[in-house]
Amino acid sequence: MQHTLLFLPDNISVSIEPEESILAAAAAAGVYIPASCGGEAVCGKCRVQVEKGEVQTTITANISQEDWLKGIRLACTSKAVSDLVIRIPESVMADGRALKCRPKSTRPISAKSIATLVGTWETAPPVRKILLDLPPPDLNDNISDMQRLLRGIKRALPDRPEPQYDHPELLRDLPFLLREANWQVTVILLHGKRLGDPETIIAVEAGDTTDRLYGLACDIGTTTVCGALIDLNSGKILAEASAYNAQIEYGTDIISRIIYSLKEGGLKALQAKVVDTLNTVIQDLCRMVTISPSDISYIMTAGNTVMAHLLLGISPKFIRESPYVPGLSLFPLTKAAALGIMAHPSVRIYLYPCVSSYVGGDIIAGVHACQIHKSRDISLFIDIGTNGEIVVGNSEWLICAACSAGPAFEGGGIRFGMRASPGAIENCHIHPENLEPMIVTIGNTPPRGICGSGLIAAVSELLATGIIDQRGKFSRELAHPRIRRSGDGWEFVLVWSHDSLTGEDISLTEIDLDNLIRAKGALFAGYQTLLASVGLTFSDLDRVILAGNFGAHIDLERAISIGLLPDLDRDRFFYLGNASLLGCRISLTDQRRFSERTEVRELMTNMELSDNPDFMNYYIAALFLPHTDMALFPSAGKSKS
Repeated sequence: MQHTLLFLPDNISVSIEPEESILAAAAAAGVYIPASCGGEAVCGKCRVQVEKGEVQTTITANISQEDWLKGIRLACTSKAVSDLVIRIPESVMADGRALKCRPKSTRPISAKSIATLVGTWETAPPVRKILLDLPPPDLNDNISDMQRLLRGIKRALPDRPEPQYDHPELLRDLPFLLREANWQVTVILLHGKRLGDPETIIAVEAGDTTDRLYGLACDIGTTTVCGALIDLNSGKILAEASAYNAQIEYGTDIISRIIYSLKEGGLKALQAKVVDTLNTVIQDLCRMVTISPSDISYIMTAGNTVMAHLLLGISPKFIRESPYVPGLSLFPLTKAAALGIMAHPSVRIYLYPCVSSYVGGDIIAGVHACQIHKSRDISLFIDIGTNGEIVVGNSEWLICAACSAGPAFEGGGIRFGMRASPGAIENCHIHPENLEPMIVTIGNTPPRGICGSGLIAAVSELLATGIIDQRGKFSRELAHPRIRRSGDGWEFVLVWSHDSLTGEDISLTEIDLDNLIRAKGALFAGYQTLLASVGLTFSDLDRVILAGNFGAHIDLERAISIGLLPDLDRDRFFYLGNASLLGCRISLTDQRRFSERTEVRELMTNMELSDNPDFMNYYIAALFLPHTDMALFPSAGKSKS
């Protein structure tokens, strides 16, 4: 349950989640509170006074008994139990008041609005169970066991054609299973590709197991593999789990993995790693609900084109060579066990089809989930991850492209960059007068690096305070100990060594800033190129949909201020989360929605940006903060005035 938090004396209010610290809420609201240790209550600077309401705090160090009785608490370790009124004490205000010169941070529209994008879906999965009470054989009815099973299915489903069966384990085990089960069995049937096609017998189970029907939805990402275990009788998520893709040891991006796959034994090794990761996720999920991996009756997956090829053991060699042609774009329905995946021998794994070498099934799954293909509204769909994929269009047309944005938003190419994990700086404010940063880390632990959301926040703050200019160069005129020249050139120290977990200063360099500017420039140029190709501009967009785990933590105001996202009305932005996983979940639950996936792929036209002269022109223009054309960012001009 959310609570309302009011900060005095500046009368700034913000909603706060139960597990969110007051410090994190202050950062989200644009309220400056000195904090340098990342939230571990070491520095003791983030003192606030609770004037009204109840807080839960875990650490009382650095606070005297007298101050404690006055309601003084550390913002980093205090969480709301009720609505709160918090006053920033005079001693803290001496270091800086709330940052009223800064626009309030804005997060994408709440998850409640996702329903307007994804709509509803029925519980009608691609697999089903039927219970059969078969008459035992006698001398007058001594047909084979398989014939007896098929006859029972036909009697239960008289309007359906006779099902198929294609795995020897069924034939080998069926005679014993039928007799041990006293002729009462549950049959799992897989729907055919098209309406009216025969179903396929996946498995036969002893007794009545119709109340246990499970499916796995899985997003196979370059960095992370995420899975959701679904109760296919109710459509509910039973458990969710994720694991880092073990292929990372062979390269953090898809290009390096393609190169590794060309080495002797490389393709086999990469396939084994992603299968191992999938099995780890499956085991974790099954452990949570106390079932066996063999109880999973269907697996629905999506991943980028390279990940799909590597999972199936297909060489991705020609994906990175002009004219960038994948080996497959429509992937066969495959038996999971044949790939080494923990599942019943006959259980199928489905992979969403891809559009091109760099726009894969994960993007189709995401667009499919948010139903752009069924809406007249013009949408810009953005998935920012290890790569950046973009889709523009509506129910009449869709155009897509992939941008080589680089891994900056996941910590790559940044000196102290890291993934979003405990100790990563995820938010910060820099006071405009004393230039001291307010640091918030994931998990309220001492800082050890900076993740993508923290990078966007920090660069936005550096720009707003004049520490850097539009080119990402540090001001040589500011005399401040945090702005200094080092072996890597000029840098700004976010965290001093005595406050960091690593024992060294954590800084942002001009090289880091250049990498960020190139990454955001590529994405913004991609938006413009796709829109211009169909004669549209940003003003023609009805909505902007942010997908991917990184989008969960994007601060809209900061992202817009550095030119990563277009400067549009904030109510046009929607956050979809892991859209690939959501698409798999919907398709796994609703066969009707699943059948619409082909419409998405057929509507999509891919555009290669690498050789597009318009893209290069837009890219060069976007290599400033936020952009060389400030008319595209009217709110940036307002904030400076």
